[in-house]
This record gives sequence, C-alpha cells and structure tokens, in this order.
Amino acid sequence: MEKVLMKGNEALAESAIRAGCRYYFGYPITPQSEIPEYLSKRMPQVGGVFLQAESEVAAINMVYGAAAAGARTMTSSSSLGISLKLEGISYIAAAELPCVIVNIMRGGPGLGGIQPAQSDYFQATKGGGHGDYRLIVYAPSSVQELADMTYQAFDIADMYRNPVMILGDGLLGQMMEQVELPEFKENKLIKTADKSWAATGTKESRPPNIFNTLYLDPEKLEELNLALFEKYKAIESREVRAEEYMTADADLLLVAYGITARIVKTAIDEARKKGIKAGLMRPITLWPFPKALANQLSAQVKCILTVEMSQGQLIEDVCLAVGRRVPVHFYGRVGGMIPSVEAVYHEICRYAGMKDDALLELDAGIRYTYAEV
Repeated sequence: MEKVLMKGNEALAESAIRAGCRYYFGYPITPQSEIPEYLSKRMPQVGGVFLQAESEVAAINMVYGAAAAGARTMTSSSSLGISLKLEGISYIAAAELPCVIVNIMRGGPGLGGIQPAQSDYFQATKGGGHGDYRLIVYAPSSVQELADMTYQAFDIADMYRNPVMILGDGLLGQMMEQVELPEFKENKLIKTADKSWAATGTKESRPPNIFNTLYLDPEKLEELNLALFEKYKAIESREVRAEEYMTADADLLLVAYGITARIVKTAIDEARKKGIKAGLMRPITLWPFPKALANQLSAQVKCILTVEMSQGQLIEDVCLAVGRRVPVHFYGRVGGMIPSVEAVYHEICRYAGMKDDALLELDAGIRYTYAEV
C-alpha cells in the first residue's frame, strides 16, 4: 500500500472511516480539532453522519444512542473535554455498548494549556467516571500506530461490547509522518458481528432490546457488576500488548508510553554507546496493563525508571506490578513540557551510577523514588 504524509489527527480520522465508523459526534477543542474538521468533510462522502454537538455532554450521549442502535460510532476530545463526557462514558460501559473514544491529551489541571501532556492516565485507566467500570486503552506512539490502533479499536469494541479509548497527546496529534492507511472494511464483514442485542426495531417479532443503567434492586446491580468483572478478567487475559526494546540483557529498565517512549528509545541508544545496559518496556495497552511482563523484567534489573509527561501516574501501575523487588524511580515534565533526550540520558546515567563531566546538571522536571512517596 502507498504511504502518504499525514497529520496524526487526520490519519486517525481517516482510519476510523476505513474501519466502518459512520457516526461521529464531537465538539472542537485544541489540540484535537483537526479530527472533527477532517470528518466534517469526509463523513458525507462515505454516507456517514457528522454532527458537531452543542457540548461534550451532548456528544457522548449521541454516541450512546448510535452505539445502542448497533452502529460504529466515535467521539473525540482533549482532556477537560473528556472530563465532561465521563458520566456518559460510565453509562455506555454499564450498558455494554461498543464505541471508540479519542483523547488527544493537553496540559492541565483546569483549563491548562494546549501543549501535550500525559496527565490523563488515571482518568483513562482507573475508570475516570463513577462506578466500577473499565475502558480498553490503547497508547500509540506514532502516526502509523494512531491509524492502526483506531482501525483495530472498532473490532475490539464490538468483540467485548465495551468502549475503547485511544489515548494520544497533542504532539502526536499535530505531528506529520508517513503513514500506510488500512484498506476499507467491507460492510458485510462489519455486519457479521453479532448485534442481536441492538435496538434496531422488532420487525423480526423478537422482544424489544432495552438499554438501562438504573437498577433500584441492589441484587440486580450486583449481578451486572459481577458480569462486567468477568468480562474485564477475560480482557486482561487476552488483550495485553507491550513492546520491549533492548531488554534481553538490560540491568536498568525504563518504562514509558506514547510519544515519550520514542524519546526514551533515543536516550537508550545513547546510553548503550557508553556501555550502559538500559532497555525499555512500552505498554501499548495501558489497560489492561502488562503486569506480568513488568514483573518478569524486574527480576533481571537493578532498578526501574519511569518517564512521563505527568507528576507520576504510570509509575503506580509499575509499582503494583513489581512490588518492592527493585527501586522504582521517576522522572517527569509537566504543564505541557516535553522530556528531552539529553535529560532522559542524564537520568539513565544517574541511576546507572555513571558520571559524565560533559553532562550539564539538568534540574528541570520532577524526580523521586517511589519508596520516598
């Protein structure tokens, strides 16, 4: 297939169309506004529906309705916009409806800024909204992965009748790279998924399908929660994805995701030139988190360093996975600042016990060891 040069947000939007998404409901917010802008042009060309809702709250409830009718549907926003959608996301998860939700993260808290960040990790992986629920969360690190994971997300959402989130960031959404776009999925293949549960009318003389998330009987609500828990266990056993980079002989393990992982890879390459055996574990699914792999790798290393564009959120899942086996250190930039290759290389040298007189002392950022918290 031919490769084309595309901005991340636009590659994601085109991939969604090729995956069979025909209903998009959203609201513009930087740095993801190119997604609705692109889809406003493309959706009518493929017989789809683009609707700019009056608010994020309205948009997610429109997704709820389209998903209940069995359609492939998507919404997108950035950070604070996702916060407004959280009640609806909880409803959709409770109703067991498939959809794709895109968050192109920006700095916060509050209105924050429009620069990239990774401070929505908790929001994405720990539910975010009310009640016990989970989203399947993909963390792409390139424009190609933005396209590929969005394309796959619709199938995974249908398979488990569960919302799937694509968690990107402002840098990834705005950058341009070569991308190989996937083929258009045939409608007949999309429709092979069992959607007998959908609210499509009762012409077949079946009982009506009703989507309800209100259970006044606590026993019925517990039954729902237990059924969801069993589904989440199945997802954890089947859908974990991660990348390893130079971990075979590593005695210092770095953990990072998304665009930050690419910065870390370059820093590891520099460290390897100095004889430092550093390696990377990159979670591709943030939920389910690759706990078993993190635990396995912790057995061979002296310490772990997580690198994030946040005050430290990914680090908590790393620590839960590895326990107290090895020290877990943290380095992060916040507020829309991006870790530099030089700074990450400096941190690698710090924890490898290697001094380099050529290195400047870089004080910017946040550092701590988990045991100190």
